[in-house]
Formats: sequence, structure tokens, C-alpha cells
Amino acid sequence: MEVILLNTVPSLGERGETVKVKPGYARNFLFPRKLALPANESNRRVFKEEERVLAKRDELEKNTAQQDAAKLKDVSCTIPVQVGEEDRLYGSVTANDISKVLKDQGFDIDKKQVVLEEPIKQLGVYTIDVKLHRDISAPIKVWVVKE
Repeated sequence: MEVILLNTVPSLGERGETVKVKPGYARNFLFPRKLALPANESNRRVFKEEERVLAKRDELEKNTAQQDAAKLKDVSCTIPVQVGEEDRLYGSVTANDISKVLKDQGFDIDKKQVVLEEPIKQLGVYTIDVKLHRDISAPIKVWVVKE
């Protein structure tokens, strides 16, 4: 049976490919999980139309992300924190804290867009990436200072 993949399926193929699979696999696994459609002419036309709409939407999102990246390029945020002996932080600065400070400055950045490998636990200046689109990220400076 031939199917059109709606999402990338490991060891089977990429989104948009037409692949041959056994009917049971398609009927019991791919179709219920909305990973594929039967490969007939009407589904091919529907898929091509959806691809065109998604490409147009993705292009618009990419353009707005580039504009936001240009605005974020020169942004720095200061986060005052309580410190103990030897300038050790009580707690840490997380992506949520950075997101809140950026929202106060007028940027609509979700905490999931702030890329932190681990929370910040010391005073100092850090360069943090904000992922605005899958291809576009903007660096911002984060100043962690004594309260």
C-alpha cells in the first residue's frame, strides 16, 4: 500500500514522501496517529495545498522573527538577585526570570524560547540566545547583579 507521510517517521521517511508499507501497518499505526494518508490523487492535491499554505505561513513567521532579532540585538536586561557570602546566589536565574524581564521591556518572549543549558548561579554578565524561529536566534546580554 502506498501512503503519503504527513510527518517524519523514523526508519520510514521524511514528511511529504510517498512510501510503500504493509496495509496493516498503515491501518493500525500510521493512520490512527495521523502520520500518513493513503496515496491517491485527491490526497496528493490536498497535501500539496497544505504544503503551500504552510510554506507561506513559515515565510511570514521567519520575516517577523528576523525583525524581532534586529530589535533584540542591542537589548540587555538586568536581573537583581539576593546574594549570600562570597557573592553566591540564593537560588538561580532561570529562563522564566529572563522571559519576565524581557516582557517588562516590551518583548513577547516565551520562557521556552530562552536557551539556557543550565540555570545561572553566579553574578556576572552572560550572553544568552533567544530562539525566535527554528533558523533564527538573537543573542542578548543578561546582567546578574546584587539586589
